[in-house]
Amino acid sequence: MPSLTVKGLPEELYDRLRRAAVENRRSINREAIVCLERALGGRERIDPRARLAKIDALREGLDVPRLTDQILRQAKRTGRP
Repeated sequence: MPSLTVKGLPEELYDRLRRAAVENRRSINREAIVCLERALGGRERIDPRARLAKIDALREGLDVPRLTDQILRQAKRTGRP
């Protein structure tokens, strides 16, 4: 597997990368790879509208009622003294 050495990396940029790695529970190396993949389009971009349309189509096939405020309130009260 190829490796890459980045020379002259600004301290502030390294600090941002390190903080992002900690927040995402990744190594700095893995965080750098994820950032590069995102920046260079290494992963397929998801179209939110297409994804929501697919979710709606799947939901239509289910035999369950839509959640409403009334249903949620009733569920919260159920089982409480």
